Amino acid sequence: MTARILVVDDIAANRRLLEAKLQSEFYEVALAQSGEEALRQASGWSPDIILLDVMMPGMDGFETCRRLKADPALMHIPVVMVTALTEAAERVRGLEAGADDFLSKPVDDATLFARLRALMRVKQVQDAWRLRAETARDLGFEAPGAPDSGVVGAHALVLGEENDVISTALRQDGVLVECFDAVDAIWQRLNQGGVDLAILCLPAEGGDTLRLASRLRANGVTRDVPVILVARPEQRALVLRGFDIGTNDHVLMPVDPNELRARVRNQIRRKRYQDRLRAELDRSLEMAVTDPLTGLRNRRYVRRHLDGLLRGGEVAVLMLDLDRFKPINDTWGHNVGDAALREIANRLRVNLRASDVVARWGGEEFLVVMAGAPPEYAMLVAERLREAVADEPLQLGPVEINATVSIGAAVAPAGTDSDVVIGAADAALYRAKAGGRNAVRMADAGDLGRQAAN
Repeated sequence: MTARILVVDDIAANRRLLEAKLQSEFYEVALAQSGEEALRQASGWSPDIILLDVMMPGMDGFETCRRLKADPALMHIPVVMVTALTEAAERVRGLEAGADDFLSKPVDDATLFARLRALMRVKQVQDAWRLRAETARDLGFEAPGAPDSGVVGAHALVLGEENDVISTALRQDGVLVECFDAVDAIWQRLNQGGVDLAILCLPAEGGDTLRLASRLRANGVTRDVPVILVARPEQRALVLRGFDIGTNDHVLMPVDPNELRARVRNQIRRKRYQDRLRAELDRSLEMAVTDPLTGLRNRRYVRRHLDGLLRGGEVAVLMLDLDRFKPINDTWGHNVGDAALREIANRLRVNLRASDVVARWGGEEFLVVMAGAPPEYAMLVAERLREAVADEPLQLGPVEINATVSIGAAVAPAGTDSDVVIGAADAALYRAKAGGRNAVRMADAGDLGRQAAN
């Protein structure tokens, strides 16, 4: 997972050391030696993450972070403060200024890269939502405003031995807390919905609790619920593993109530903003960019959304075609054919991330656009969609139909023309159909090259 990282430190040796570490992992790196330069670089270079030193002359890291988060054009960029300060009060001060996390000097490589990967996953989802807001604005709809800073009334679930300390701290901010002692019990409650945050206290071995965190990310109801791990200092390896499977933040025992509250506020605000963004966008775009038959996005919308994503990073496109659709219409009539398309659309929708866009491309064809999805993930999703259609017959009133889809996948880097990646996915779809249908094929470099040459 590549990204653009801005390193801000007034000491040249520190900047160069971080630059070397990041470039060895193929990150793009820019350097700034002051808060003022960091603000200019952030505006001009648009980094994905900012590593920000705290102790700098003039404008320190706290003030720099506050100014970044006060700028609507920059507030979405995750900020990680890099500091020699270890007191909990300093961490709270940084979190309240808007920082997403802290790294202690000297920076541990494993922790650094685990946090970067976790923050990039969150940012890619948020960027996809922001692009949808820009698309709505281009189509004449008002975009949602800034996130609400309050957390009163938010629902948090807590699992584990620190229930009393955590509950007492969170209730000071008006957060509604439910406590659980067993993984199965909290899992059942999570699946009922209406949860803004899950706090999981790691037992000594970590196993069932980390598996729960992984299940949250694989489940449609819970995949967007932020997760904070509470761990002992000696459980560092388990915390890093947690970041890799999708947890959002962590707090070390003994829990500092003020630090916990600051981290919880940040996570709840981010989720509430994303939830509101989703609700307002879906409502405002309903008529202008929705296919009236299936309720999916229409061709006009998905093309503009894909254009926006390709300006900023790697994008995966899936082209799906319902196999042998004409005989369905000829045998059962167009009403049954329309019902089949609606059922296919529903199965596609529930098997994708909230930030992915699925659209009816035309006739019996559908297009899926996924930001930041590498080829392996694109193929995994394509197989899941193929199975979602093929594994269970379509029950259309009194008519039962066994249906399948063929899928072509293509992954293109930033800067690729949307016609090129769509054409490559279409070429792969043609091979899937020619090979017997009910199959998935990945476009190769030759497909992208041929489309670019046309």
